[in-house]
Amino acid sequence: MSTDDGTATYRDGRALMRFERRLRHPAERVWRALTDPAELSAWLADADLEPRAGGKFELRWLNAGDDGERAVARGTVSAFDPPRLLELDSDIHGRLRWELTPTPEGTLLVFTSDNRMPPEYLARTLAGWHVHLDYLADALEGRRVDWARWTTEGWQVHHDRYAERLGQAAPDA
Repeated sequence: MSTDDGTATYRDGRALMRFERRLRHPAERVWRALTDPAELSAWLADADLEPRAGGKFELRWLNAGDDGERAVARGTVSAFDPPRLLELDSDIHGRLRWELTPTPEGTLLVFTSDNRMPPEYLARTLAGWHVHLDYLADALEGRRVDWARWTTEGWQVHHDRYAERLGQAAPDA
């Protein structure tokens, strides 16, 4: 298991996924990448975000699935405490929570996702968040995802590893 790998528990139809990433940037810089729509599009999605607890948000994913569809998540900002905590309650991805803790080297990011989903989607979702958190680290270094050329190749490597760890069969191609 990679040190960047997420963990997951599945109970009563809900998946709780957790990732820890040590980032070489101060919490204020990471916070901008999480909350500034111009920066979010570099690693996650086009976004509209009201920066306050109770605010509304919409995330429009820029990477298409195998069927060509792009996911759109809408919901409410349930926690907003700059530059430490951002929590979003979304219609399709459940509760998404980013916690930032300053460290001497930069920032410890703890990302959790609590979502109702069928168990067969767990490896897919872990792989997706893994890739997006890798993209976040890249964005903090000034690199943006070229969404027009995005492929599932990197995602597939992570998916296969998570599926093996979870004892899930690979999805049909």
